[in-house]
Amino acid sequence: MGRIVIINIIRFFLLIAIQVFLLKNVGYYNLSIPYLYILFILLLPFGIPNWLLFFLAFTTGLTIDVFYDTLGLNAAACTFMAFIRILYISITVQRDGFDNEPEPSMGIMGFRWFIFYSIILTLAHHFILFTFETFSFSEFGYTLLRVFLSSIFTVSLILISEFAFYRKKLR
Repeated sequence: MGRIVIINIIRFFLLIAIQVFLLKNVGYYNLSIPYLYILFILLLPFGIPNWLLFFLAFTTGLTIDVFYDTLGLNAAACTFMAFIRILYISITVQRDGFDNEPEPSMGIMGFRWFIFYSIILTLAHHFILFTFETFSFSEFGYTLLRVFLSSIFTVSLILISEFAFYRKKLR
């Protein structure tokens, strides 16, 4: 258990540093903005208690909010993403028989499961983030375009990072 905690602490600081120092100024005309830091929430272990998941998601979002000056937008989006994560995992993991797996990584769960998992959670995060940021129905089409393009960019970076650290599960 101690190894998992240390790995997640390192993952937290590494993803926050990459997001703040490298990806903060990357984007395409404010239409496509990558948010790689959500990979931390995506890769938290299955057995994590819900209260701890919500706390870590809120803390992760609040940390990004400090650097982005967004006043809780990322914290709200990450907390909502944690809620969707609980629902998605409770529906798919028990049905597919992955109960004894430690974490939802691509090497353990497989490409198809992980791509759907990352797309759904990324869309949920980005939809809440950009909707709260715009907070106007007059620009709803523009907001949906931003959600879609940013999700493509973010999921692409998530898949690249998963392939970089890909380890096939030994059965």
